[in-house]
Amino acid sequence: MTTGQPGTGAARPAPAGAEAENQPATASTTGSPTRPSDTSGTDQAPDSAEASAATTGESPEPRSTDEAKPAAATNGRPTGASVATGDIEPGPAKDDVPEASGTGKAGGTAKTSDTAEASGTADTSGTADTSGTADTSGTDTPKRGWLSRLTKRGKAAKTDSAKAGAVKADDTKADDPAKTDDAETDDAETDDAKANAAKVGDPVKDSDPKDDATKGDGATKGDGTTKGAKPGDANGQAPTDGETKPADPDRWEAFASAPEPKPSILTRSGRAVGRFLIHEWTLAALGSLALAVLMTWPTLRYPRYTLPQDYWDPSLQAWQMAWSGHILLTDPARLWQSNTFFPELWSFAFSDTLLGYAPAGMLGSGPEDAVLRYNIMFVLAHALATFGAYALARQLGAGRIGAAVAGVTYTYAPWLLSQAGHLHVLSNGGIPLALAMLARGHGWSLRHGYRPERRHDGWVYGGWLVAAWQLSLGFGIGLPFAYLLGVAVLVAVVLFCVRRVRTRQAVPFGRRLFVANVLGGLLFAGVGLLMAFPFFRVTELHPYAERTIDDVDVFSPPASGFVTAPAESWIWGGLHEGARAALPWHPEMTLLPGYVLYALALGGLFFSVWRLRHRLLLLVGVLVTMAFAMGTRFFDGTFTYVPLFEHVPGWSALRTPGRLMLWTTLLLGLLAAGAVTALTDRVRELTAQRIPSWPGPWLRMATLLPLLLVTVEGLNNTPHPVVPRQPAAMRTAEGPLLVLPSSQNLDQHVMLWSTSGFPDVVNGGSGFTPRQLDDVRRVSQAFPNQTSIDYLRTLGVRTVVLLRDRVPGTPWEITIDAPVESLGITRQDVGNAVVYRL
Repeated sequence: MTTGQPGTGAARPAPAGAEAENQPATASTTGSPTRPSDTSGTDQAPDSAEASAATTGESPEPRSTDEAKPAAATNGRPTGASVATGDIEPGPAKDDVPEASGTGKAGGTAKTSDTAEASGTADTSGTADTSGTADTSGTDTPKRGWLSRLTKRGKAAKTDSAKAGAVKADDTKADDPAKTDDAETDDAETDDAKANAAKVGDPVKDSDPKDDATKGDGATKGDGTTKGAKPGDANGQAPTDGETKPADPDRWEAFASAPEPKPSILTRSGRAVGRFLIHEWTLAALGSLALAVLMTWPTLRYPRYTLPQDYWDPSLQAWQMAWSGHILLTDPARLWQSNTFFPELWSFAFSDTLLGYAPAGMLGSGPEDAVLRYNIMFVLAHALATFGAYALARQLGAGRIGAAVAGVTYTYAPWLLSQAGHLHVLSNGGIPLALAMLARGHGWSLRHGYRPERRHDGWVYGGWLVAAWQLSLGFGIGLPFAYLLGVAVLVAVVLFCVRRVRTRQAVPFGRRLFVANVLGGLLFAGVGLLMAFPFFRVTELHPYAERTIDDVDVFSPPASGFVTAPAESWIWGGLHEGARAALPWHPEMTLLPGYVLYALALGGLFFSVWRLRHRLLLLVGVLVTMAFAMGTRFFDGTFTYVPLFEHVPGWSALRTPGRLMLWTTLLLGLLAAGAVTALTDRVRELTAQRIPSWPGPWLRMATLLPLLLVTVEGLNNTPHPVVPRQPAAMRTAEGPLLVLPSSQNLDQHVMLWSTSGFPDVVNGGSGFTPRQLDDVRRVSQAFPNQTSIDYLRTLGVRTVVLLRDRVPGTPWEITIDAPVESLGITRQDVGNAVVYRL
C-alpha cells in the first residue's frame, strides 16, 4: 500500500499488517492513556485491494470507518484534507492503517475541514482547549469515496493553506510543542497516521458504510455521516477500485453539449455560397472587375453613346461583334461573307474579327446596343487581363500582393493606353490565363518546379480551350501566342526526354495527361487553321493586301519609345509631349511599360523568390522581346523581325512590331512579382518575431505600396467622344446601298449604322481597301450623273444615301439638290439625308 504525499502525487510505502500494528500511536496532548480499539471489522479488507495497492502504488477505494466522527460540518466542505497544504490525498484501506484508538488527542477537537478549524469540541478531561486541533498527519484518516476518485483523476481541490496550517497559540503551548505549523507542513514526510480526534472514553465502533458515504454537495450531517451516501457491500466495506460500479451515464448527460442539428439543404447551400464568395479566386475576379471599372472610367458613364479614345476603329469593332452574333443565329454559312464591302467575298476576314465575342453579339440589336456591347466588353477585357496575369503569377509561385502587381502592370501599363481604340489588342487576358491553366494541369511552377502529384488533365483541357478562344479574337495578338505555345511544347518535350535519359528513370507523366495535350493541341490547331483559311483566301483574291517590309519599317519604334509614354497617360502624357513629337508614328511607338515596373523588375534581379537561373531567363526574355518589338530598328531587323516576317507563315500580316511589347510587359511583371513576394515574406517574418507584434500592421501595409504605385501610374485621361447618331434613312433603306461621302474612317460609322437589319452596303473600312471600293469612291464623285448611276447598277446597288451634314467641301455640295428625273432615278429627303433609288 502506498500513500501519496499531499500536493505532489508522489507515493511511498506505508506499513501494512503486523507492521501497522507495531506502528506507535500518536501521543495524546494531555498525557491520557489511549484505549485499545475494537478490531472487529478490520479483517474485512479484500486481499485484491492490498495486492493492487502494493503493485500499482495506488490506494484502493477507501472504506468508511467510525473511528473518529467529525464534531460538526465545516462550512459545507468535505473532511479528510491535508492540514499542511490543503491538497486532498487518498485514504488508506482499513487493513493497512493502525486502529483509531490511541491516536486521538484527549480533549482535542477533530480537524474535519481542509480550510477551517473544527468548531465543536469533546471536553472530557476538563483540561483540553476546545479550540485545539488533532494531529492528523499520517495515513489513519479514511477519505471520502468521491474525494478519492477526484484525487485519482488528478483533480485535487484547492484549499486555503493559511487556515489549513494555522494552529492556535494556546494549543501549541498546552500540547506537544512539536505540533506547530511547520510540523503540520512537514507531516506528509512522516509515517505517523493521521486521525481525527475521537471523544475520550468512547470506543471505536465498527465501520458503518453510511458514515463515510458522500453526497455531491459535500455537506456533512451532525451525526458524522454525509448526505447522499451510498452504502457499501454487505460486510460494511466500500468497493475497491476493481469492484467500483461504473457511473450511470445518465447523470452526465446534463453536462454534455447539445448535439448540433443536421443542417438543411438551404443552410448547406448558404454555406457553400459563402465559401465560394470568400475564396481567393472569387475575390480576385471581383477585384479585377471593380478595378477595371475604375481604371477605364468614364467608359461606363454613358455606355450607349460614347466610345473610348475615338469613334473610328471602335465603331468597326462594335460592328464585328454585332455581325458575328447576328449571322451565327440566322445563317452561319455566311459568316465570312459580311454585309459590308459589297459585293466582295470573304469581307469579314479583311481585319481581325473578334469572333470569340460572338456570344455577346447575340444580345441586342441596332447601333446603340452595339456601342453598349463594345463598352462592356472593353471593361471585361481589362478585368480578364488582370485576372489572367494574377493567376499566372500565383501558379508560378508568387504571393498575392506580388501577383496583383503582375496583374495590374500587365493590364494598365502606360503604353497600352495608346491602344485603347484597338479592342483586339486589349483582349489579351486569355494568354496568361491559358498559360496558368496549362502550368497547373502539368503540376509545374517556377518556384517549385515539376510536381507530378499535382497533375490534373482537366486543367490541361481548360488551358487549351482558353488558348483557342484567345486565338479566335484575332491574329494580331494570337499569332505570336500560337508560335510561343508551339516552342514551349517543343522545349518541354526535349527537356522531358533529356531528363529521362540522364536519370534513366521513367519520369511520371501519365497517359491521361498525354491524351489531354494531344486533344487540346489538336483543338487549338484546328481553330487556328479554320481562322486562317479565310485570311489566306483574302490574300489570294487581293495580293496587294499583303504587308511588305517597308510597311513594318514605318511602324517600327526606336529605343527611345521604351521610355516614352502616350498622350493618354495621366501622369506622363503631358511631360512626354516633346519626346512623342520626335517619333514618326507615336500611337504605335510610345512603349513605356512604367517606370515603377522597371524599378521593381530591376530589384527582382537581386532580391526575389525566383531562383537565380529563372531570373536570368526572365531577363533574357525581356531583352529579346524588346529587340523584336523594335522591328527593323534593331540592326535593321536582320536577326530578329525580318527572318520571322519572311519565313514564318502568317507573320507577314503583322505590320506593327511594337505590339510585341505585351510579352515584355508580362515578363517584367513576373520579375516584379518575385521581388514583391520576397519583400512580403520578409515583412511577415519580421512581424512574427516582434513581441509585441506592433508595428506589424504598418509593415504589412507598406507592402501594398508597390501595388499602389503601379496602379497610379496606369491612370488615364482617355477621351470618350460621342458616337455619331444613325441617320433615319439608314433604318429604312433597302440594300444593296451606298452611303456618300465614303472614306476609310467615315465608312466605319456606316458599318455600325448597318447593324439595324444588316443590309448589304458597299461601304467598309479595314486594314486595307479593296480596289473595287476605290473605284466606287472615284466614280461616285460625280453622282448623280449617268456614268456613276450605270456603274452602280452594274454592281447591283439599288439605293444611294447622301448625308447633308457631310457634304460641305465636297462635289455633292452643289449637286445635292439638282433634279434627277431625267436620269431615271427618284429622290427623297429623309431627315438629314437624301435617298436616291436607282
